[in-house]
Amino acid sequence: MTRALRRQANRNGTGRGLDRRTLLVGAGAAGSLLLAWGAWPRTYRPNLNAVAGETIFNAFLKIDKAGRILVIVPQAETGQGVTTLLPQILADELGADWRTVGVQSAPVSPLYANTLLAREWLADDWSRLAGGAGEWAIGQYATRRALMLTGAGTSVPMFRTAYQEAGAAARVLLCKAAAARWDVPWESCDIQNGIITDGGRRTFKIGEVAAEAAELDLPEILPFRQGQADRLFGQDLPRLDTPSKIDGSHNFAADVRLPDMLFASIRQGPIGDAVLTRVNEQAAKSVTGFSKLVRTDRWVAAVATNWWAANKALDLSDPVFELSGSPVSSAGIDAALEQAFSGSSGQRLYSRGDLKPLFDNATILASEFSVAPGLHLTLEPPCATARVGEGVAEIWMPAQAPALARTAIADALDMPEEQVVLYPLHAGGSFGRRMDFEVGVQAALIAREVGRPVQLLWSRLEDVIQDRPGAPAHARMAAKLGRNGAIEGWLAKVAAPCAMTQTWKRIAGGKSPHEASRAAADASTRLAVAGMELPYAMPNWAVDHFPADVGLPLGFTRGNAHLYGAFFTESFIDELAHLAGMEALSFRIQMLGGNPRLAHCLTTVGAMGGWQGGIEGSGQGLAVHAINGTYIAVMVEAAIDGNKLSVGRVIAAVDGGEQVNPDIARQQVESGLLFGLATAMGTSVPYAKGMPTRSVLSRMGLPRLQDIGEITVEMIRSTAPPAGLTDIGAPPVAPAIANALFTVTGQRFRQLPILSRT
Repeated sequence: MTRALRRQANRNGTGRGLDRRTLLVGAGAAGSLLLAWGAWPRTYRPNLNAVAGETIFNAFLKIDKAGRILVIVPQAETGQGVTTLLPQILADELGADWRTVGVQSAPVSPLYANTLLAREWLADDWSRLAGGAGEWAIGQYATRRALMLTGAGTSVPMFRTAYQEAGAAARVLLCKAAAARWDVPWESCDIQNGIITDGGRRTFKIGEVAAEAAELDLPEILPFRQGQADRLFGQDLPRLDTPSKIDGSHNFAADVRLPDMLFASIRQGPIGDAVLTRVNEQAAKSVTGFSKLVRTDRWVAAVATNWWAANKALDLSDPVFELSGSPVSSAGIDAALEQAFSGSSGQRLYSRGDLKPLFDNATILASEFSVAPGLHLTLEPPCATARVGEGVAEIWMPAQAPALARTAIADALDMPEEQVVLYPLHAGGSFGRRMDFEVGVQAALIAREVGRPVQLLWSRLEDVIQDRPGAPAHARMAAKLGRNGAIEGWLAKVAAPCAMTQTWKRIAGGKSPHEASRAAADASTRLAVAGMELPYAMPNWAVDHFPADVGLPLGFTRGNAHLYGAFFTESFIDELAHLAGMEALSFRIQMLGGNPRLAHCLTTVGAMGGWQGGIEGSGQGLAVHAINGTYIAVMVEAAIDGNKLSVGRVIAAVDGGEQVNPDIARQQVESGLLFGLATAMGTSVPYAKGMPTRSVLSRMGLPRLQDIGEITVEMIRSTAPPAGLTDIGAPPVAPAIANALFTVTGQRFRQLPILSRT
């Protein structure tokens, strides 16, 4: 297929721009899809490279002659510890010595597709109607497009079995190779701490038989390790990335250095449909070290021998952009959300029982809530390094969707994908921001223009302006209390755009941020009200979604819609408990009879935190939440002094199933708690005339060490399968703080951030 035809196919929805409605247009179509895709090749081989002395065992493992274990990890390391967790699973099944384990990033391959996140992202009413066929079709779509996605805490749930099998398979093959030399049954052999033994005195190091082991065949039934002796799973093993991060040798995107490399800074105009109209190149030339201005219709970049010179030249060039349509403003965002309630596009996405007869002529308790768009504000701004030569382009960047990034870069350069090599790097924070990859596309175009390697680093100002924040939302909550204080009816109406839908249209559909924003504003989706499916037992309840176009390009973020969903639900629950005259913990417990894991978390956190019943002046607040098999309860102690919010204690009890590495599990939960605290205190900026009115981090009200007291995380023992923990800590913090502040102020805080900042 020629590239022109391929681009036309994208526009028609038959190529790379295939969306979920094209993918699944009904149960009958899904059946046809099964037949059509059933004829496609389904065998994929590892596309790993091996240096001299290395042996490739499978897509996840290489072993060298010295016995070093090299684990291949397809997930982006953004600080969550995935490059320790997945190797720990494999090393446990292999019987490896942890001191010999290393990590290598995976190349783009269908073998590493994250079908779990793809199903969560792409599932809709049509795929649900198709049942198992719909899930299969989405899984096949994700695999054959090599959708290597990192996000939503899916890494361990998605890849746990694959890494167990990879480790078990290697252990069996190594035992077979050793057994052949010893002329004993391989079933009598085992590996412990990296040493193969026959149960007696004979031993081999793993590396001594690795090459011959890889040539052997596996048994029909793959045996997993039995017993708990010398197991690595469940141990607080040291993170593999810690030493290099401590001594400074760890390479992040801005650390890449190539021969003859130049540096670039970029301007992309205000938020929206902005076109570059004028730039003063003569003024830029006055800067020492300046090399060139590179322009497109949407942005201009200055290239120089160092980044400071490039950024200074860009400032002096004074680029001017022309903005089409109404500029983004906070007032416009709020108006669009409120207007959505009066439209006809609202849809009931969750329901139980019948609210209409219950609410007719009844006394209804109602409250309204609002959440502002939340910025990512990662420590490391977007950065990528590119080298574009004859017939090959190389890109160094962190990427949560590397295959989609490679596709976009290939299209921008008009090159076959096979000629684009993407080297995935660890990210200095992400929270979902590295799901987008425009910095890689820009770096590649600039490098091609100047004919030399280029490192493009966005300024913090550019990062704030061009961020794709989490979605803003408004909610109208209503409920009817029975005579015994129980909730008889519950209705949540939520006006919000869907950030996840926008992200998908942008990174997989090839739409610009402005186009994706408009395209995603038409339909109601469960992704926009994730986290509002009640964990409580109520006879009658419903959740309605009202889609809105707020004019602000939005993106994947930590917790996504769970951030505002938990705030709406848990804040309103607390209000109802107060109106019912019941203590907040007991009020929740009476509705959690069918959810024992969440109830256990709640009672645990109450006991650990010394819950005083939410009495006046206590400064204590509670909230609970659940995401994909993970359960959490949070208690905070908070105070307010004028316009200053402080949190003295945060106590969390979490049930996330068996944990690979409990210490990393606690780190993930603590990180989420702090992210939730930042959501409550800051991370949002007002918008006016298409620009944020603040861009300096110190003015955003973000929590500092002096604002945070003791943080305690209790991991509840569980035999359930490991669930993702990266998102679970963030959603319940803000409602817990709001509920705590009510006890000291008598005022309900129904907006995020909790304290408005001008």
